[in-house]
Amino acid sequence: MGYLLFTITRSEKRNAINFDVMEGLAEAIKRSSKPDIKALVITGKDDRAFCSGGDLSVFHQLRTKEEAYGMLSKMANILYALLTLPIPTMALINGTAIGGGCELAAACDYRLAREDIKAGFVQGKQAITTGWGGGSILAEKLPAPIAMKLLMEAELQTALYLKENGFINSLYTDNSLRACESFLGQMLTNDLNVLKSYKRIWVRKWEESKLRERIEEEVRNCALLWESDIHHEYVNAFIRKKQ
Repeated sequence: MGYLLFTITRSEKRNAINFDVMEGLAEAIKRSSKPDIKALVITGKDDRAFCSGGDLSVFHQLRTKEEAYGMLSKMANILYALLTLPIPTMALINGTAIGGGCELAAACDYRLAREDIKAGFVQGKQAITTGWGGGSILAEKLPAPIAMKLLMEAELQTALYLKENGFINSLYTDNSLRACESFLGQMLTNDLNVLKSYKRIWVRKWEESKLRERIEEEVRNCALLWESDIHHEYVNAFIRKKQ
């Protein structure tokens, strides 16, 4: 159909993001510039998780704000490149989306989710904030009270709740790729230059509102919180629980 499908293939880790996944995402974004690609779709392997955010079993080694900033800014750069990609993008949420997984989904133009999944910006429960730019991106895409509530409550929500509040665009029940192709089908019959011209309207809006600078401030704020004792206590408890 003319779209590129990127699948996070770490189902044993609930498709958590590590540095290899970051590189894969960056490569998928780069490959999406080919003239035969009209859309980029991101999903997770199997149906248990779309993406469970950053892999704390890897990132627990990051202790200081400087160490955290390196990882956070790397992923924030990738998400900004995804957000401003000149073609339509979709998060095909075929399982749970947690924390950074919701930030990844927020950076996409569309979010299509299986009707029984749950998703949430749970970072607040870890004594940090969104650190990949997801909070700033959410502020662009949802009304302020809704975005603030999702971020500040830091809870998992049902797909229906998220659809009613505008985060999820459409729900499906059975085959994820069939639902994806049905959603994108009419769009992809149009000329690539038409799609790019329309996408540019939003990219220009984000550039003029200095979204990139606001994301940078979000990353730095999260890095400060990352080195706090309360966050490290959460991470250590998480690691012990998984052992």
